[in-house]
Amino acid sequence: MFRYTKLTLLREIGLWALALVFLAPFYFLLTTALKPDSEMYTTSALALPANPDFSNFVKVLTATGNSNVVAGLVNSLIITAGSIVGLIALGSITGYVISRSTRRWSKAAYYLFLVAIILPGQLGAVPLYMGARALGLTGSAWGLVVLYTGMLLPLSIFLYANFFRGLGTDYEEAATIDGATKSQIFSKVVFPMMAPATGTVTIFAGLIVWNDFFTSLIFLGGSANQTLPVAMYYFIGSLVSKWNSIFAIVIVSMIPILALFLFAQKRFIQGFSGGLKG
Repeated sequence: MFRYTKLTLLREIGLWALALVFLAPFYFLLTTALKPDSEMYTTSALALPANPDFSNFVKVLTATGNSNVVAGLVNSLIITAGSIVGLIALGSITGYVISRSTRRWSKAAYYLFLVAIILPGQLGAVPLYMGARALGLTGSAWGLVVLYTGMLLPLSIFLYANFFRGLGTDYEEAATIDGATKSQIFSKVVFPMMAPATGTVTIFAGLIVWNDFFTSLIFLGGSANQTLPVAMYYFIGSLVSKWNSIFAIVIVSMIPILALFLFAQKRFIQGFSGGLKG
């Protein structure tokens, strides 16, 4: 039976205090974004806006040219979603094969992918760009999807392989006895069981791709397919010190990735725990 003790109370107070610390920046962002220019330097930074003004958000969503935030938002959604789908499809199959194979090459491949995770991505930036340009992948949103999928595939395989190693083979053996093919076993038995790993890959890949500035700037250049971080760069550069408008674009950029995390957070925690155990 659960007993509510003083220690429990202290833990709850500590958790609420920690939550307030983490929520404070969001409060500061929102209140500043809703302040008109007349209140920016005449009121406290922590004060609520006397006359909430949504014109800063309108300014963000109606920007044009290199600062076109809406176009950047759409491109980022396409690139992020495409990369996640590619990583789930390729990472799950490869991770499954590596974890279930008993041959020596599977262990060597596993450690090779682990090394690829450890190495900094900037080491291969120049040859990767030259190869992408030769293949016609630069300046294209779908080309960037291919690049992100290739760069993040080792991480996806690592998480899936470790998750599979923690799963028993009873269901797979039962499906084999029932006459299921290998593709049917993977799609109907194995894939539904790896939802935690899929949630982890989705959030990790989503965060990396959504927030990446360097790769988008280099590989997309000045094309119309620029992502949200690049559009934010140009937008903020034109504002200098208009913090209410700057914070408005920060909030706009946070909403999609925050929604993704809230949607997959349970699976993320389960999958990350499974990946570490492997």
